[in-house]
Amino acid sequence: MDRVREIVKKTSCSDTILEARSLSMAFQPKGGQSVRALSDISFSACAGKVTGLVGPDGAGKTTFLRLAAGLLVPMAGELTVLGLDVVRDIDKLRSRIGYMPQQFGLYEDLTVTENLTLYADLKSVPRNERPGRNKKLLGMTGLSSFTNRRAGWLSGGMKQKLGLACCLIKPPEILLLDEPTVGVDPVSRRDLWSIVGELVREDGIGVVVATAYLDEADRCDQVILLHRGEIVEMGPPSRFIEGLENRVFMAMDRGGIGPRELQRQLYLCPEVIDATIRSGKVRIVVRDATVLGRLPACSSAEVEMTPADPIFEDGFMDRMTERLGSQPKVVFKEGTAVLNKPNNGEVVVSVSGLIKKFGDFTAVEDIGFEVRRGEIFGLLGSNGAGKTTTFRMLCGLLPATGGKIDVAGYNLRTSPAAARARLGYMAQKFSLYRQLSVLQNLRFYGKAYGLSRKKLKERVDWALQEFELTERAELQAENLPGGYRQRLAMAVAMVHEPDILFLDEPTSGADPLARREFWLRINGFSREGVTVIVTTHFMEEAEFCDHMVIMSQGRNLAAGRPKEIRGMAVTADNPDPTVEDAFISLTDSNFSRADAGGDND
Repeated sequence: MDRVREIVKKTSCSDTILEARSLSMAFQPKGGQSVRALSDISFSACAGKVTGLVGPDGAGKTTFLRLAAGLLVPMAGELTVLGLDVVRDIDKLRSRIGYMPQQFGLYEDLTVTENLTLYADLKSVPRNERPGRNKKLLGMTGLSSFTNRRAGWLSGGMKQKLGLACCLIKPPEILLLDEPTVGVDPVSRRDLWSIVGELVREDGIGVVVATAYLDEADRCDQVILLHRGEIVEMGPPSRFIEGLENRVFMAMDRGGIGPRELQRQLYLCPEVIDATIRSGKVRIVVRDATVLGRLPACSSAEVEMTPADPIFEDGFMDRMTERLGSQPKVVFKEGTAVLNKPNNGEVVVSVSGLIKKFGDFTAVEDIGFEVRRGEIFGLLGSNGAGKTTTFRMLCGLLPATGGKIDVAGYNLRTSPAAARARLGYMAQKFSLYRQLSVLQNLRFYGKAYGLSRKKLKERVDWALQEFELTERAELQAENLPGGYRQRLAMAVAMVHEPDILFLDEPTSGADPLARREFWLRINGFSREGVTVIVTTHFMEEAEFCDHMVIMSQGRNLAAGRPKEIRGMAVTADNPDPTVEDAFISLTDSNFSRADAGGDND
């Protein structure tokens, strides 16, 4: 704590707009024990600067932002915003604070203009100032062409932009953003950060933002790393990479096992703190430079190691591993000679000529692809591209207007029940029965999938052990931490041993630690022959896919292996692009062509 206070002194600024001093907060769940959300934290934020809040689920990020917005009263300590106490002076502060929670309250039956008007009324914006303000915000967010569209018909990224515009309808002096880019595609993320950057540069607004994206934290002027309500580290992003010299490497597989398997094997080394797939290679962080010579012994592959410059994400994982004392859990079954579902190249999902219309609007047009047993297949696209509609048709949740879908050997149009019995589905939002316990949810869904009494007990016991839910079996689902809710949702999807697992943005809003554990687990299922079809907005997760399709405006924009997709973005200035680079390049080019043709919808 003394070290943190010393850092606070060094990072203080002359124009402080927010200051927390020994701030603590706790919650008392009904019938449960008190939960400490924040514990004696102190830091300040400056005008014209961006302060980022990062940390695992339950770290206290959202609690802090709600305290700063005057929505909660601290248990102890002081919190001042714009020089005023957030408890005593909240009435004076409300009109000066811009606060955008994770689920911003747009009125989906109102148009873009009507939403802006409503928030202008709520914030008492003078009528003579509204036309100019609306014009600036609509131009800034790219919504000028959609003023008469209902909010409910906007894509996810456009909704976030409209929410930010409503938040800014009265110019704030401080802007509080709670994970504003969760659930939006990379292009929309880029646009949202451009808006924030413009506000900081031109208007001198101070911004405090919680984010699950570590590349976004790297853009901040100051980063606060929280864990279980305490500050682990704070300072500029450069501070987090101190001490990582000669500890970061790119591992290239020369033995033909592929990056997923190489990542799994490298994680078996206790010296490896982090291992992530980047551009077909595995980026690793080791405990110290002296262990490098021992790493090849951890892998059966021929591995080529190349030193790499450390980045903020490496520092985050280094700090969190030091705090937690272990790596993410690796899910694998060593010694299994035969896969549970033999991977013989069988096509288990076949889609051809797929069409979906809503009235006169064509959401999906002539989509086609194949997925083989044991593959991880990515369905990617910007918000509004039609991927969610396609995904729902593949799952049998939405009837197709035209085309053919064969799933697990069944035609989804003529034998939907038989096809759905072979599928597992994990929704983007937690959709299980919150009042039921973990055990009750597993039993309920197992029975719904037709498992007999003996088989049901066998599979429920497997799920509790496989997903480490045994100690929480009697806990209500609504009281589970975020990462364990994700585990339960996947356990339910796998309880009936499906051939194909459908994952709809499964890691949206999950912290970096939970995302790593999730993909290690998915890789384990893929090794056993389970076919996985996934949608995601985290483009680095697309590196886990064997094949992928990128959709735009309801059509196939690009398809291929990650290497082939990355190759579409190679330039002289960027000879080694990421999948995200390729996604943005392809999407921008496609929209440019559409605009040139006069299609602005």
